[in-house]
Amino acid sequence: MTSRLFSPIVLLLVLTFLIGPFLIIIAASLSAGETLAFPPQGLSLRWVFKVFEVESFRASFGISMFLAIGGTLAALILGIPASYALSRYKVPGAETIRTIVSSPIIVPGIIVGLALLRYFVVPFNFGILFALFMAHTALILPYAVRVVSASLNNLRSDIEEAAVLLGSSRVGAFFRVVMPNIRGGILAAFILGFVTSFNQVPVSLFLSGPGVRTLPIDMLSYMEITYDPSVAALSALLAFMSLGIVFLAERFLGFSRYV
Repeated sequence: MTSRLFSPIVLLLVLTFLIGPFLIIIAASLSAGETLAFPPQGLSLRWVFKVFEVESFRASFGISMFLAIGGTLAALILGIPASYALSRYKVPGAETIRTIVSSPIIVPGIIVGLALLRYFVVPFNFGILFALFMAHTALILPYAVRVVSASLNNLRSDIEEAAVLLGSSRVGAFFRVVMPNIRGGILAAFILGFVTSFNQVPVSLFLSGPGVRTLPIDMLSYMEITYDPSVAALSALLAFMSLGIVFLAERFLGFSRYV
């Protein structure tokens, strides 16, 4: 009897812990007051509309979208062949390669950002946007390699060999047999990489510059001078955007059928 009561209570506490902050942000974003506060001082949509009026938010949102989409695609272009080689062939030093590829998610982001700034951006005089693109690609690459490798490990290699025996080339078998069977893993890697890049703060903090800032960094800068509920409204909109991406992926691409 006690265990039956204990399980729902634990479940309720976990759900409160996970969803509670999101509900608080939504409530704060609907406040009619002039400052960010909870409980909200009345209800209003004025701060939701103000998000679209702030020029810096619009500009940094475009930069964040470019880095998230472009960096994720670049990481997949590099990560899919690397995953295939590590999964299908006996590559010398494979474990060392996996460790090196995984290092951006093992090392703290502040250290990665400082290292990129000190040893790549400053000596080679890279542009800020190009440096951010390289950094985000490097940060997403471990997720691409790990997720795609997991899909490849679950795909029987004899299916690909059968295609080769039936006359297909290795390249043809890869695109006609392997790629369609791991598209769920590729989609999962894209979503994970996109969200990781879009919400990246430590590395972007070191590499941002005048006129080139990602949306999270711009939100931090905005809160240093203005403490109104527009940041909460923007946070709620971004959370809904992430949920929408996952929903659309499931609805139109059948994500759950492939993972």
